[in-house]
Amino acid sequence: MDFLRSLKIGASCIPWRFLEWLGSTDGKAKIQYVVEKAQWAIHWEGQAIRNSLEKMYPGIMDVTPLPNRIMGASKVVHFGSQYMWESWARHLTAKNYYVASFFHGKPEDSPATARHIDHFLNLSPKLSKIVVSCTLVYDRLRKLGVNESKLEKIPIGVDTEVFRPATTEKRFQIRQEIGVSDDTVVIGTFQKDGQGWGRGNMPKYIKGPDVFLSVVEKLAREFPLHIMLTGPARGYIKNGLEAARIPYTHRYLETPQELANLYSALDFYLITSREEGGPKGLMESMASGIPVVSTAVGMAPDLIEDRVNGFMVDAEDVDGLAESALDLRSLSGTALSKMTSIARKNVAVCDVTNVAVQHWEKVYQPILDEAK
Repeated sequence: MDFLRSLKIGASCIPWRFLEWLGSTDGKAKIQYVVEKAQWAIHWEGQAIRNSLEKMYPGIMDVTPLPNRIMGASKVVHFGSQYMWESWARHLTAKNYYVASFFHGKPEDSPATARHIDHFLNLSPKLSKIVVSCTLVYDRLRKLGVNESKLEKIPIGVDTEVFRPATTEKRFQIRQEIGVSDDTVVIGTFQKDGQGWGRGNMPKYIKGPDVFLSVVEKLAREFPLHIMLTGPARGYIKNGLEAARIPYTHRYLETPQELANLYSALDFYLITSREEGGPKGLMESMASGIPVVSTAVGMAPDLIEDRVNGFMVDAEDVDGLAESALDLRSLSGTALSKMTSIARKNVAVCDVTNVAVQHWEKVYQPILDEAK
């Protein structure tokens, strides 16, 4: 299967290499950001960086899900997905400079992940820069032998103008649309946690959907719950919630603006992952004034100070997550407001404009200067 997929990718490049040989180009943009076709986190991240850079350097970046169609030389080609880079790397022209984002993964996650990391490391000499989002992954790649001069730590971005605390009226409106009462505790989990892009009945255990179900089953004994889901491949979670008779709403949204509306309905956001790059929901929640209960994964240790601007426990600690959620629910209105206010201030470092500037200053500009 991998051989046939590689053959198909290679074949898709041939017409465009031929056009390039004839002198064709794909435009003037010197930076190409490669995204997944699915309208989700990686696609939105690339588009947000492009939109921010467009205001500062018009025409400097294009976003594409089709790396085979990139033509020209001395361009920066940034793969927003480490898996896309792994698939395409051997088929790309040597005339350009390549960057890849490496969000998550450790060899002990699974044999498949271990093979992926080995392959990624073997391909790393082709990369000018590797962008990571958190200290945990930065340190991990450094220990695996990646030269620090090639690594850049830049957080995943959040548009703090789109994701912002909702008014009381907005919160009431969204909760009415969902159909939940005032005394119902609405918990959000918006990251994809099933395998593939279909129903997702097979879980991605690194995302901790099994842990999530164990935690909410405990919480359901304490107060009425409603679980808010977004994103693709949520079948495993939905099946588990139905078995536990915990009500939920699942919406698959097409824009960050639509997603921001759903945060208005939440009482808190729950992250139960064993491994993460962000997740993006962490920053979106903090920016939206929604308290977070999280495992110590991805960007959480970089952003959360336990019981100051959120709650954080070790991965797989079901009891710790449940107890943190109960402690959160026991906070006074004043204490909760203070916690979420601190969180919004702390997450400002992840504002998408700041993130785009960091990509320009740490990654793109140095490579383009070298290419001159």
